[in-house]
Amino acid sequence: MNRALVLFSGGQDSTTCLMWALENFDEVYTVGFEYGQKHHVEMQCRSQILQSIESLKPTWKNKLKLDHIFNLDFLSQVNTTSLTHEVNIEQTEKYPNTFVPGRNLIFLNVASTVAYKHDIEHIVTGVCETDFSGYPDCRDNTMKALQVALSLGLDKKLVIHTPLMWIDKCETWAMTQSLGSQSAVDYVITETHTCYNGDRTHLYPWGYGCNACPACELRKNGFDAFIANKTT
Repeated sequence: MNRALVLFSGGQDSTTCLMWALENFDEVYTVGFEYGQKHHVEMQCRSQILQSIESLKPTWKNKLKLDHIFNLDFLSQVNTTSLTHEVNIEQTEKYPNTFVPGRNLIFLNVASTVAYKHDIEHIVTGVCETDFSGYPDCRDNTMKALQVALSLGLDKKLVIHTPLMWIDKCETWAMTQSLGSQSAVDYVITETHTCYNGDRTHLYPWGYGCNACPACELRKNGFDAFIANKTT
């Protein structure tokens, strides 16, 4: 059976990756993580999306299989970041303090054990080297190295897919439309959550958020460019 495991958070990027996997695989499993986030809005959206996303396209129906959630809150104990603690978002010497060191490395290690259990060869993650803040665990070289290390360590072929790696946020919106038409774009706008501040009270044309944090700014600018491209 052609199976995939998607690292799914409930945000725009991972939801687009979930749509991509539903379009390309026969069975799609999901995995999510509680890592000490200072808000749980994404996790709440995540649950709702898993209950409804199949309705967007007939061919996706019944493809979603088991979901897994793991508690990795030790990540919030090791380092102080603006995603896990009540501190202002700011640029440090090397990276923004939204960087949670080792997060994606650990996520993929745990995901690989889930893939091993269900005899899944394909792991899908929404990391991106185009629209990102320089996080070292989002880079293509990191993903390639992990793919080799995890395959060797488990003595099992694993393929890490990164559908968003070389596209910007505008192109991510376009990918969503190509996967599920305008209804998929509307779905991402209303159902997903990306805002670092967890603001779910204000709905903008591009989705819910505070309209001030870097995540909102990136999402808004990408959406504006996507709409501009559609009208030209």
